[in-house]
Parts: sequence; C-alpha cells; structure tokens
Amino acid sequence: MTDLPPPPPADRQQAHVGAPGPAAGPATGPTAGDDHRAALVAIRDEVAKVVVGQEGVVSGLLTALLVRGHVLLEGVPGVAKTLLVKTLAATLDLDTTRVQFTPDLMPGDVTGQLVLDPRAGELVFRQGPVFTNLLLADEINRTPPRTQSALLEAMEERQVTSPDGTRRLPDPFLVVATRNPVEYEGTYPLPEAQLDRFLFELTVGYPTAEQEVEVLARHDAGMDPHDPAGSGVRSVASVADVLAAQQAVRATRVEAAVQRYVVDLARATRQTPAVSLGVSPRGAAMLLHAAKAWAWLAGRPYVTPDEVKAVAHPALRHRLQLRAEAELDGATADGVLDAILASVPVPR
Repeated sequence: MTDLPPPPPADRQQAHVGAPGPAAGPATGPTAGDDHRAALVAIRDEVAKVVVGQEGVVSGLLTALLVRGHVLLEGVPGVAKTLLVKTLAATLDLDTTRVQFTPDLMPGDVTGQLVLDPRAGELVFRQGPVFTNLLLADEINRTPPRTQSALLEAMEERQVTSPDGTRRLPDPFLVVATRNPVEYEGTYPLPEAQLDRFLFELTVGYPTAEQEVEVLARHDAGMDPHDPAGSGVRSVASVADVLAAQQAVRATRVEAAVQRYVVDLARATRQTPAVSLGVSPRGAAMLLHAAKAWAWLAGRPYVTPDEVKAVAHPALRHRLQLRAEAELDGATADGVLDAILASVPVPR
C-alpha cells in the first residue's frame, strides 16, 4: 500500500471549487491530448502485470515525469521498489540506467569524467550513467555526500559541467532514488538541499494480505521478476507522448484562489511550533506543479483544492524539519501536515 492514491478516472467530471466558468461553444470529441493521456494512464495496467498493488506509487512517478520532477522512494527491503521502477521503464520508450550507490562510488562515476584517449592523445569526456532519460539511483543514502551532491546540478539544471564545458542532459530526464528507512549503519543522510530537489517522497509500504497472496501465486506460476517482457509488459508510451503531456500539464489552469491556498499551506508549515524548517517557495511551486499534473491525469483542465490535498503529503513531507523536542513527543511530518490540511481554510 502507499499514501498516494491513483487519480480518479478521467470520466469523473464534476463541479469543483476553483473551476473556471464553462467555456463557450459546442463540446468536441476526443483530442490528441486524450490520446497522450490514455497512453500514460495505460502504464499503470502494464506495471500491474508484474507489481501487485502500488498503483499510487506508479501514479506518483508519472506525475513527476509530467512536471520534470524527481522522486525519492522510501520503503523497507523487499517491497518491490527497484522492480517497480524497472517495470515502469519497460513501459516507456525511454533510455534507462541503474546505478547501485555504494560507499566507494565517486562523483565521476555518476556524471562522467575526462579520460585520456590514447589514439588521439588528448582528454575526452566520457559520459556517465546520468546521461539517460530515467536514472534509478538505488540506495542513494549508501554513498557519501560528495557523490550525492554530484546529482544536484543534474537534477536542478538538467546539465553536467566538467572542466571542458557544460553538457545538457536528455529530455525527458527523471531521477528515481530509493532509500531504506530502517537501516542506518553505513549510510549518509541526504542533505536538505538535495531533498528539496525531489518533487515527491513516496512511501512504499507492505501489500495487503490479498495482494501478498497474489504475489506468491505469480511466483508459483513461474513469473520471473527480472524479465518484465516475459510477463507481457510492453512499451505503451513514447518520448513524444511524454513531451506532449508535459506541455498539456503546463497549460492546466489554476485559479487565483487555489494558488493562494497553496501559499497558505506552505506558510502554515513555517509557523507551526513543531517545525524548525518549513516549506520553501520552491516547495510551494512544486506542490502547485504536482497538483496540475494530478488534475491532468484525471482528465480535468483545471486544478481544485482536492488535487492540492491529494499530493500534499508526498510533495511536502521531506521538506519539513521537525524540532528535536517535537520528535521526542512523537510528532511526525505527516502528522503535522494532517493538522495543517485540517486547519487551513479551503477556498469557497
């Protein structure tokens, strides 16, 4: 299970706060945007051929892809974090690279480095695994801060700078990092500056009893988790689908009242006594972008407070730094966000 539910079906259209007035003119039939949306929504069905449950995590990954964000997956070992990302990559016609982060991994092993070309007798840049569309950074907290920080420029600026110049990364570009929340020996906490670069922190929990029975049934039937294609997983979305969907998400409308609601939520985190570091303006902007993608996936051309609430926990929890005394009293980031969402007035 996960704390982020899948968006509602695209045909659930109803009146909401924050919706602009009805547009003039007759209704039209399916558009090219509907085709791109259908291709991306179909990814959930393809991933479900291998991964049982976790529809919310898949929706979160799609949301990040639509707004050029990045995702931190947190969960105990064995809940299919890596398998989920590998299966997602199989459904997209995108280049994918996996890097196992270890204590001896160097920054150049991720971004690339200058090496001597013996034939030319000169230094040439050898691209690192970051030059891809989807980068899986497995167990990112097992590598030292120096290597972790090598991702900062790539995640924020979508480029890599070396002594001989700056190189742009492919578009689209998505970093999905995994982290084990229960094992701290030999790990390095992610710095706040890097945590703030992630659009979402998604919690990958245990499956329900029924889902776990289904997992065992699939293994008993001979499913190979290392071969998604053998389970019938196919590519259903292309780079063109992703880029067109990103443009459509940018065009999703947000009324001034909903924008103010996002600002009120962010400011409330800075005024809560249990929090020493609240959500930054960048965090508020990321919450807004995530809500736009969530609305678009649901087939809605505008954002309502419901979309903001739906993505608030994964978009904000990793941006809150709690006071030590609050943590000793049992406070959590999710608990603080629950209280804020319950107390901040919703636009009418």
